[in-house]
Amino acid sequence: MAFLKPDRYFSRISRIDIERDLLGCGFKSVLMDVDNTILTRDTHEVPRDVGAWLARARDAGLDFCLVSNNWHEGVYQLADRLELPIVAKAIKPLPPAFLMALRKIGAKRATTVVIGDQLITDVLGAHFLGMTAYMLQPLVEQDLPHTLMLRHVERLIMGDRKPEEAPAGVPVTGASATAQQNTASCSQVER
Repeated sequence: MAFLKPDRYFSRISRIDIERDLLGCGFKSVLMDVDNTILTRDTHEVPRDVGAWLARARDAGLDFCLVSNNWHEGVYQLADRLELPIVAKAIKPLPPAFLMALRKIGAKRATTVVIGDQLITDVLGAHFLGMTAYMLQPLVEQDLPHTLMLRHVERLIMGDRKPEEAPAGVPVTGASATAQQNTASCSQVER
């Protein structure tokens, strides 16, 4: 089951500290899911904090490629709006789309993290190729019927695991500092 467990688990993308959790862990590139990761499934909008986080991460020098199973025109329009490359109709968790995304941005697996909201597509797909997977809670509860079915499987696998809740950039002190430092350690051995 470890193959299906995310390396890190966050409540939303803006909780990932760009310096500590990405650059500090040696990541140079991010392959990122779209629906319910950066785009809400209900309103089809990028929340303000998510957009701001993306801008800061890009300014910090991280390269991004969107990887989505979505096949509608809207996903391509989002990629254009964000000025990011995309691999749509990905058929995640199968490896070809992840490999295509890596090629699009000239990235290496060892220095790339996959960020998404699903165990079966994003985490499993990353682990198939030996990449690190950061999982997020979905932005909203609304989802496609087949995805909602998979959420039941996710709950069984994740058990009572809770997302890391320390706000990005806020130091953690006291007894919770040790626990936070343990969960905040880089999961890759060497890059």
